[in-house]
Amino acid sequence: METEGKLELLRHTVATLAYRGEKTLRDAPATFSSMRVGDKARTPAEILAHIGDLLDWALSLAKGERQWHDSPPKPWEAEVSRFFGALKQFDDYLASGAALQCPAEKLFQAPVADALTHIGQIALLRRLAGAPIRGENYFKAEIVAGRVGGDQSSKRLEFD
Repeated sequence: METEGKLELLRHTVATLAYRGEKTLRDAPATFSSMRVGDKARTPAEILAHIGDLLDWALSLAKGERQWHDSPPKPWEAEVSRFFGALKQFDDYLASGAALQCPAEKLFQAPVADALTHIGQIALLRRLAGAPIRGENYFKAEIVAGRVGGDQSSKRLEFD
């Protein structure tokens, strides 16, 4: 696959992360962010902070800077804002035409795939908290490269 095609697929994956993230993070119960299911398990807020770190790392890798930070979790709404802000910064860089300083495949296989995994963990924790998200036919989801904010399409084919 040529570089441009890889970049477009990566941008679509980032938009998919935004879509699934918005659905998973929206309307979480007030106490959800600090829920702990085990002594060594991360809370949802800790997982979301880690996702923010992954997205910041992805941007630094794309720029050739290779910087990693372990951020302590902020209040839930601040972490949700950070998530969408970091997605936007990363996608803006991908869309800018600037040369990637690492292979698109490496960005996918490390920070982006890890972030998708962690969104799934938060979805599972929502179910354990008694506030599950509804299943959906994601094949029919209206996911568009560049739409990486909390303003995701409300057209959804969700299951009962």
